[in-house]
Amino acid sequence: MSKPPPKAEEFLRAMTPEPAEPQPVAPVARSAPPPSPARPNPAPPSTASRSSLKHIGGYFDRETVEKVAVLRARLDLDNSELLKLAIDELHRKHTAKRSFGEA
Repeated sequence: MSKPPPKAEEFLRAMTPEPAEPQPVAPVARSAPPPSPARPNPAPPSTASRSSLKHIGGYFDRETVEKVAVLRARLDLDNSELLKLAIDELHRKHTAKRSFGEA
């Protein structure tokens, strides 16, 4: 095998991190935890909790994306919660219409 050209050597040398000398770590003063919000934000689902869930997504124009952002902020929901709320509302509307023989 031939030796790589000088540029390749420089590139590989730049990509290899140099071993850092251990720096003494000063103890950090701990402060009180920040106050919890009125409604704690749910932790992002881990891979384990997503295993039984199904992803539903879409591609939307800018106007629709802005509407979603405003609703997320006003209702304090994440995308998944907002989509679930919208689907539940739509399903309830169509179920009610079917009950009254309108659909």
